[in-house]
Amino acid sequence: MGSAKLKKMDAGEKLVTLLKQNGRVLLGVLVLVLVVHDVFGTHGYLAMRRTENEIKKVQAGLEQLNRENLDLAQEVKELKTDPQKIIGIARDELGLARPGEVIFRIPPSQQLPQSSTRKP
Repeated sequence: MGSAKLKKMDAGEKLVTLLKQNGRVLLGVLVLVLVVHDVFGTHGYLAMRRTENEIKKVQAGLEQLNRENLDLAQEVKELKTDPQKIIGIARDELGLARPGEVIFRIPPSQQLPQSSTRKP
């Protein structure tokens, strides 16, 4: 029983000696592992930057959709309140004419390019 206790003390003393000799190296390795984990880990710096970029892209898309929504809401309002807008759509898109008017259709291949100021 005495020799088992002696072996345990020897193992404990060896561990203490090992820690004294290599403690700084082990601490340095531990710090290095933590830094690498903080930079490259699942919730590390790079993942955080990637998530921030995705959030910016989604916010930009949301702003674009909100602008489109406002434009469409304005168009709906105009269609409900402006009879000239409805007449214009009927004449342009449906090819309707007033009595006595004649409509000439030019094939798209022979038309001049339209200016970019007109809404689609």
